[in-house]
Amino acid sequence: MGVTYLKKATVAQAAEGADVTGIVADMLARMRAEGEGAALDYAKTLDGWEGDVLVPRETLEAAIDEVPSADRGAIEFAHHNIRRFAEAQRASLTEAEIELRPGLVAGQRVIPVQSAGCYVPGGRYAHVASALMTIATAKAAGVGQITAATPPRDGAIPAAVLYAMHLAGADRVLAMGGVQAIGAMAMGFFGGTPADILVGPGNQFVAEAKRQMFGPLGIDMFAGPTDSMILADASADAETVAWDLIGQAEHGANSPVWLATTHRPLAEAVLAIIPRLYASLPELNAAAARAAWDQLGEVILCDTREDMARIADTYAPEHLQVQASDLEWWLEQLQCYGSLFLGENTTVAFGDKASGTNHVLPTSRAARYTGGLSVHKFLKITTWQTMEPEAIVPVASATARISRLEGMEGHALTADLRIEKLKAARAIAGE
Repeated sequence: MGVTYLKKATVAQAAEGADVTGIVADMLARMRAEGEGAALDYAKTLDGWEGDVLVPRETLEAAIDEVPSADRGAIEFAHHNIRRFAEAQRASLTEAEIELRPGLVAGQRVIPVQSAGCYVPGGRYAHVASALMTIATAKAAGVGQITAATPPRDGAIPAAVLYAMHLAGADRVLAMGGVQAIGAMAMGFFGGTPADILVGPGNQFVAEAKRQMFGPLGIDMFAGPTDSMILADASADAETVAWDLIGQAEHGANSPVWLATTHRPLAEAVLAIIPRLYASLPELNAAAARAAWDQLGEVILCDTREDMARIADTYAPEHLQVQASDLEWWLEQLQCYGSLFLGENTTVAFGDKASGTNHVLPTSRAARYTGGLSVHKFLKITTWQTMEPEAIVPVASATARISRLEGMEGHALTADLRIEKLKAARAIAGE
């Protein structure tokens, strides 16, 4: 594989520290021992929140009047796309039944979980899109009880976030963030149903709380900082490529962005343009994008498009954008990504906000083995079987023999019993 790094990351992505693991473990243990009181104490100390944790229904309904009509229209547009795509995914997974041999019928059922906890991050940005992505998807899956939680910002939850939560179908909303919100949803605090699954992005404390909760309940994935890669050839526009890199670097200093290209002039132009672009952003956004680009950004010059594809599969990026010719080739060739964006017209920001596919995606190379959040995360594929008398002898005989090969005599005897009962029944019937 012929590759040359024109720019390489200067620092490694920060790993989660032992202090985070210990802090989260202590907080969850206290919440298990002390209940809602501990969660309220953390909300006061860490969120600066002393109001009602459970957002009243009338507050959710009133949010529509606080959001300007143009903003409501954008939220409703995004919700429509996200809901429709999730419903299409749900329709793609069906129940099935097959007669494996005469008298032996097996099948599968598709059953939604009963309760989900959807976390909507706060912090630097008001994550309207995350509310839609998690809640609307759970709703489309048929989840019975959906609790959403988000930290207040400047003494309140932004009206646009509240409206998005209500529109997407949240049954309950908690004004609470961080570990305390994850624990509250998992444990069913404040009149809720304990969550069967926890989903949604968050900081390292939220991610660690979900990780520690995993097992007794489900989570969407183990998530780290967001990342993005662009594959570009000579047909790409340097300024468009540069803006798409900086747009994703805006997430923060721990969010890497990478460019792989077969065209040196494009690579050099992107390197020259990027400082001007991030400098044009608002101050906080510019600082985040510059830190991410300076420390973690990479530009990789490849000999062939096959080399680019191999690099992409090695990095297994959360977002993978192709600005190159022959898009069908790339769609067939690429294997490891959270979500794929084909063509110059298809920027990652569209998927992040409004085009319909989910933006809760695998990070830290997890795209090698999993996809992102979808209705499938909220569904259980269960199996069933039934057996008529004519199927008993062959199935029971094979079961007994395999069981004895394994040394599991009890299993074998349960199979033998069915054969003996069948023989007795046939004798009585005179067969």
